[in-house]
Amino acid sequence: MADIDDPMGEGEAEYVVEAILDKRTTNGVTQYLLKWKGYSDDDNTWEPRANLDCDEMIDDFEATWAKKHDKGGKKGRKEPVAPPPKETRKAKAAPVKDESKSLKVGFERGLDPHRILGATDSSGELMFLMKWKGTDEADLVPAREANIKCPQVVIKFYEERLTWHTPENKDN
Repeated sequence: MADIDDPMGEGEAEYVVEAILDKRTTNGVTQYLLKWKGYSDDDNTWEPRANLDCDEMIDDFEATWAKKHDKGGKKGRKEPVAPPPKETRKAKAAPVKDESKSLKVGFERGLDPHRILGATDSSGELMFLMKWKGTDEADLVPAREANIKCPQVVIKFYEERLTWHTPENKDN
């Protein structure tokens, strides 16, 4: 379970991982495809392990995943291939990656916001967990930035969480 502060100040809100569906590695970071309890499959997101607080569930998934992807132990595995001669390696050198592109998060990626999944207080600053259109990924973005760049998405987030408390009739 990942604790995320309730933006309305009415107690703790929790986003609960219902299931881990898959894993991938992007830019050297392992991410897990999560199904969130109480949310549709459209709201599944890829999250790095550092963002998660469900170690037992991840360990269970990893054990199952390893069994599923194991090719019969040592017998089914291929022996490592010797590296090619140095001359060949020079000719096949990988192109240099532009690391500035892989470091972009949030609004810097140029994606359109789809919806806000939750909110948290990160070092005294309100942050939204923003899901983007056309991708399963989500990023934490500063609320002050979201308020300016996508006010309607922010308003919809708060409207979905409004609760009205009416005084009860008390007979004296």
